[in-house]
Amino acid sequence: MPVLDWTRTHLSWRLSNGATCMRFDLVDFVAFDLFILNRDNAADDYPAAIVADAKSRFAQMSEDRRSELERTVAFGLPGSVENLSLDDLRVLLATYADIDADTLRGNLVAFLEEVVPVAREVGIRMCCHPDDPPFALLGLSRIMSTEADYAYIMQAVDLPENGITLCSGSLGVHPENDLPGMMKRLGDRVHFIHLRNTKRESEGLPCSFHEAEHLDGDTNMVDLIEEILREEARRKAAGRLDWNIPMRPDHGQDILDDLNRKGQPGYPAIGRLKGLAELRGVMTALSARFDLLEAQK
Repeated sequence: MPVLDWTRTHLSWRLSNGATCMRFDLVDFVAFDLFILNRDNAADDYPAAIVADAKSRFAQMSEDRRSELERTVAFGLPGSVENLSLDDLRVLLATYADIDADTLRGNLVAFLEEVVPVAREVGIRMCCHPDDPPFALLGLSRIMSTEADYAYIMQAVDLPENGITLCSGSLGVHPENDLPGMMKRLGDRVHFIHLRNTKRESEGLPCSFHEAEHLDGDTNMVDLIEEILREEARRKAAGRLDWNIPMRPDHGQDILDDLNRKGQPGYPAIGRLKGLAELRGVMTALSARFDLLEAQK
């Protein structure tokens, strides 16, 4: 993702159950784009109704909320030591002004053509994380948002070391992405899995969404885990040393003492441990069923 990493408008959105989570509010983001960043011709990128809503929303924002929104959009990846200023952001956007999706995709393929063979020589497997969110922002192209995007890159550099980070939260925001199906069809190139869930709040793309509980978003996590276990079984039967695919319970919601820790947004200790317990429970139950079916053969 050029310029911006994962992008949100709220880092601690309060839910009805008292938990907090990260959220992307499309109207707030458009308000930032049009009236804080003041990007040239930004209104042309959005439906007229969204632009009107953003104008009304911005007019009602306090100065504190406007400042918070500016900081949040430029927050960047965990571990970043500083946020981008508006001037920094404008300079970076200008460098990508003439780079469309085809050019960006071509640059990625050229990079992988040079690097992946070396990774193969030294025994390293590379994997690309999807766009988050999986749609264009600030006029910047997105080229790793759908199954078709991944299939293209896998075919363009068709070596096992050129692989996928299957992030169910990022990909799940896109309504056309079938995560269990993607794991079934592209699973032999999946080298890392982020099991997290998101919930869309509006139809179409771009859309508003928030970080859901691990088993309670738009991705059917049980079906996805079943396909992961099937892929691991296929690899093990084929003698692959990488049959056990690394996984982490990503993001989740801040609950209990997470709310007082002031930790890194998106990485709550208790919320992720809760998610891990739920995911391991699903894995254990499905594994037991697979073992039973195998024994009955």
